[in-house]
Amino acid sequence: MSFEQCQSITSLMAGFNKTWGIAGGWAIDHFIGKETREHKDIEIAVFRKNQLYLKDYLKEWEFKKVIKGEFHSWENEFLELPVHEIHASNKLNGAKIEILLNETKDNDWKFRRDLRISYPLTSVWSYSETGIPYLNPEIVLLYKVKNTREKDHQDFMTIKDYLDIEKKQWLRYAIELHEPKHKWLQYLFNLLC
Repeated sequence: MSFEQCQSITSLMAGFNKTWGIAGGWAIDHFIGKETREHKDIEIAVFRKNQLYLKDYLKEWEFKKVIKGEFHSWENEFLELPVHEIHASNKLNGAKIEILLNETKDNDWKFRRDLRISYPLTSVWSYSETGIPYLNPEIVLLYKVKNTREKDHQDFMTIKDYLDIEKKQWLRYAIELHEPKHKWLQYLFNLLC
């Protein structure tokens, strides 16, 4: 996979008039401006409140919701927490994307695993030089603190020096609240001293 696949998602989503962005490891790479590792899939983030708009927009796609690690057909019901992951396949060309539902309340993004953690909606997204929207890296990294895999740690080590003070402080605060024994806290502490 390459940035071209992300560009094709941007073309696909060009007429979708709700907020969305590339998520996961690809978001980290867009923030840096280069590919830093191999990616096996493309994930996009949308706000939960816009899920049915997205389903209506992608009429040629088949959707599966993930419940406790298992795929189930997603009809037209509004998906509530804990369901947050949807897999979509284009019935015409076989293209696949993973959709991650993100929580909002008023003018804030809310971390679905710990609703005490929030971020202003205006600070959740950025755009690459080529105009591709992506979830900001500090939010992507927060999602990666649960069951951190090697690729997640690689993403953290790649991006940590690119984050400004405010992003590092917010990430440290959020991890301390959610996973107070996580190994990234020591790195963040050292970066902030």
